[in-house]
Amino acid sequence: MASERPFRDIDALHQAMVAVVAAASLERKLELIRAHPDLAGKAARAGTLTESSTREQAGAGLDQLSDDEYERFQRLNEAYKDRFEFPFILAVKGHTKQSVLGAFETRLDNSYDQEIDRALHEIAKIARFRLEDRVTH
Repeated sequence: MASERPFRDIDALHQAMVAVVAAASLERKLELIRAHPDLAGKAARAGTLTESSTREQAGAGLDQLSDDEYERFQRLNEAYKDRFEFPFILAVKGHTKQSVLGAFETRLDNSYDQEIDRALHEIAKIARFRLEDRVTH
């Protein structure tokens, strides 16, 4: 992507980022997906997420889980990873605890290929939100 600089705007930069991921091998795509933390997972409780992840998860109320809600997230995280062998990824901006849980439950029924595509789509959304935060603030 660096050879394409300068980018005319955020859209062009984001499109270039998405294109690099789309052109990557399946192995590289899976590396990217697997680099993401669990939603409302142990890293969040331990306070070891990045500042951006912490802020995003807090915006969806995932930093205010009861013990029962935390256990439910843990069960869903584990079920998802057992099925797909990578973490559940969702751009949580604009979501609530309930909508995140609903997405978890719905997506557990998807195929492996559908979930790879969905995870990459969600990563692209996260990247877009973070670009907008950094450029406009």
